Amino acid sequence: MGFGPAGKIMRINLTEKNIKVEHLPESFYRLYPGGKALAGYFLFKEMSPGVDPFSPANLLVIANGLLTGSPLSTATRFTTAARSPLTGGYGEAEAGGFWGPELRNAGWDAVLVTGKAENPVYIFICDDDIQIKPADHLWGRDPDEVQSMIREETGEKMARVLQIGKGGENLVRYACIGHEMRHFNGRNGIGAVMGSKNLRAVVVRGHGRYSDNAFDGEKVATVGKKLVVEAKTHPISRDMQERGTPGLVGGLNAAGILPTYNFKTGAFPEVDEIKWEAYEEKILTARKSCYACAIRCKREISLDDKKTTSNYGGPEYESMAAFGSNMGISDIKMVAKANELCNRYSLDTISTGMTIAFAMECFEHELLNIEDTGGIELRFGNAEAMLQMIDMIANREGIGNLLAEGSYRAAQVIGGDAPFFSISVKKQELAMHDPRGKVAVGLGFAICETGADHIVSYHDTMFTNPDSAAYKGAIPLGYPEPLPARELSDKKVRQYFIGENWSSFEKSVGFCYFGPAPRSFIQVEDVLEIMRAATGWDLSIPDLLVIGERATNLARIFNIREGFTPMDDRLPDRLFTPLETGALAGVAIDQEQFEEAMKALYSEKQWDIDTGKPTRQRLKELDIEWAADKIGA
Repeated sequence: MGFGPAGKIMRINLTEKNIKVEHLPESFYRLYPGGKALAGYFLFKEMSPGVDPFSPANLLVIANGLLTGSPLSTATRFTTAARSPLTGGYGEAEAGGFWGPELRNAGWDAVLVTGKAENPVYIFICDDDIQIKPADHLWGRDPDEVQSMIREETGEKMARVLQIGKGGENLVRYACIGHEMRHFNGRNGIGAVMGSKNLRAVVVRGHGRYSDNAFDGEKVATVGKKLVVEAKTHPISRDMQERGTPGLVGGLNAAGILPTYNFKTGAFPEVDEIKWEAYEEKILTARKSCYACAIRCKREISLDDKKTTSNYGGPEYESMAAFGSNMGISDIKMVAKANELCNRYSLDTISTGMTIAFAMECFEHELLNIEDTGGIELRFGNAEAMLQMIDMIANREGIGNLLAEGSYRAAQVIGGDAPFFSISVKKQELAMHDPRGKVAVGLGFAICETGADHIVSYHDTMFTNPDSAAYKGAIPLGYPEPLPARELSDKKVRQYFIGENWSSFEKSVGFCYFGPAPRSFIQVEDVLEIMRAATGWDLSIPDLLVIGERATNLARIFNIREGFTPMDDRLPDRLFTPLETGALAGVAIDQEQFEEAMKALYSEKQWDIDTGKPTRQRLKELDIEWAADKIGA
């Protein structure tokens, strides 16, 4: 009988070609159960300050959540983390799919990689057999081809291949990592860290099962069967099954908060061409799933274009908005093609789309000219120019070499008003959600340790109606009464804080954002029952929230050590200017009110308002007082 995790991690030094196995005690996992929490611990504990993100000394952590691979719908997530090449701070990205469960079946909780291989390599894990294998013949090839080649040469047809493409190989600062060409650890440039280590892929095949280490695997499986039924009847998960995230486009446009023309407006005049009904009619072919998940929110597509392959899946909402409305592009097939190219090249679709939109606005304001762009009319609405830019970014050709640095760094080079057009926080571009219509999302964008992130907490619009499934699902967490989406009060700050801790907990145990309440169908009480059955620990709901808060504070102190201050917890100026069109035309965030709310959030978190550091007392209460001396708290 186990206590949830597999209880062991592997350490791989690519420079020395050294592989070590480490067994960790149950007491360790009680504090750092996996995922975000485990990654934050190792990055802060084992990396020296000031390590260049592209240095061999940067630590790449790939960590499963405690529940990843269990027979529970949406418990599929794993975390990739390192010092981010994009932000220079704590870098992290989660993904679902099949790779994490396969690592669990192989008997591992995490893979820690340091060093740099002399020539390209990939890591092959088959249960307890770990090998570093040459990848010179794979470098430069497309992911679908590489996956087939690796499966052929290892003889493991079901091996899961976590890999980069040209974007990672060429050190694009927002390169991502993907597997099965559909599941991506998207943000913060972790794919570029892999590229800097000459690491093309981490491949895993396992023959064990989750219950080998669970405290009460039978009980977990019983709850899992109940959840399959609830996933099909709950209104939120049922809608996600039917339309997936692309279904968000129309509703956000109607609400006036669909990012359009680089966040200038909140409504796209040609939205009918890219919203769900057009997606379903013109490109949808099937609905697919992650491991053991009943929701099946992944979309499969096909395009009537011989140059397009369906191997890379269909665009999610973030990609639809980034390559559609935010660039003024209404051709859904071109949007889907842009998504395919990013997946092929291992580029984060959010930062890629936002960086190109930034460049389009610079071009239209004559900060860039036709000579700068190599003859390309880089204007809003030009879909061909968008596709050309993606190619140029992935290959670092022409102006693509500058844009591969991200919009923030590009703006510093271009100068003039360009910094205003970089819609970013901590050098990371905003996700496709406008805080002018849901202001707590702005708190998350500003304070998140990884830069602007849309799943750091829950969105205000979910908690305006006391009769909604989302609000009812949040009550056990201690949410205050329903609040207007644009209210920025102390109660809203409290609401955000609780949601941030719960979301961080989910990232530490492997739940997808579309699993537990308040976002979806797994009720908070069910999560508590699952955690008790998986671990045998006597846990309460506050204990689960503390797991999340501890993980967030580990990431925060990593950034503090790297020189981040409260000045980095700032929104881009555009969000303090009014939306130009849509249902919220004329609406902006009140900057003074927002800054006061940020101070209230610091107080809620027990962080020093002047330095941004967590207090020693709070770190002690979170059982990580050992970190206080390292940041002078």
